[in-house]
Amino acid sequence: MSKEVRFTVSDEQHERLSDLKDERGYTWKGLMLEGAKCLERDGS
Repeated sequence: MSKEVRFTVSDEQHERLSDLKDERGYTWKGLMLEGAKCLERDGS
């Protein structure tokens, strides 16, 4: 089953995230999953 995730960010945050996403060739989903992977790794 699929779930949808939505949240609000400021214009500046959106620009920063969008630039990062585009630079790395991610989709929004890919950017979120990569961020989660990094957080899991840092928490170990």
